[in-house]
Amino acid sequence: MKQGKIEEITLYSVELEEEMQILIHLPHNYTPLYKYSVLFASDGKDYFQLGRIGRVVDELIDEGEIENVIIVGIPYKNVTERRRLYHPEGDRHNSYMRFLAHELVPYMDTHYPTYQIGAGRGLIGDSLAASISLLTALKYPSIFGKVILQSPYVNQSILDQVKAVKDPSLFSIYHVVGENETEVKTTIDGVQDFITPNRALQKLISEKGFSYFYEEFKGNHTWKYWQSDVRRAILRTYIL
Repeated sequence: MKQGKIEEITLYSVELEEEMQILIHLPHNYTPLYKYSVLFASDGKDYFQLGRIGRVVDELIDEGEIENVIIVGIPYKNVTERRRLYHPEGDRHNSYMRFLAHELVPYMDTHYPTYQIGAGRGLIGDSLAASISLLTALKYPSIFGKVILQSPYVNQSILDQVKAVKDPSLFSIYHVVGENETEVKTTIDGVQDFITPNRALQKLISEKGFSYFYEEFKGNHTWKYWQSDVRRAILRTYIL
């Protein structure tokens, strides 16, 4: 199978006031002559190493199954910083969302041949990275037209923001969670029930009328299950 390549760049963020390491996967068919959709992955290093997302995209493009997609991975520096950036109550989560929408998107549009419309941009994340992906799409629905959620952390703040959406036609949602995610050990918040609030989110999203896919997989809150779901998530979101 033909393989794409990963470019590593460092981008200074005014919003976050620090250098951000960015991983950009260009598929094997990459050429400036084509236009590409872009999928932004928080927990970026995990998606490349544990989720094997670059390989999945290369395979699906090679098989003629999906449109051309560039994956942009945003790694987190450490667990504490991850929570500050991704958690709905994190003190830096608004700055991180502005970084994604107002700094990283313009960078990609300037340096790569991208579709410069909401439908050409997506967000993907697992757990807290899924939470911030959803919150970013809710805040900037004209910038991001697709969101992939793998076992998102859901609290009342997130439910309230989904409830407040005026136009659910602006972006589509792919959402999976494990049936066994009843006692998830978190680094700071102790043991949490993920499945119950995810079901509340599912009910709310369905009622709002989003373009929506939801499934509960037989498994728990680990990369073993998210990795095996990545192929379907990409295929459903970027199918030709």
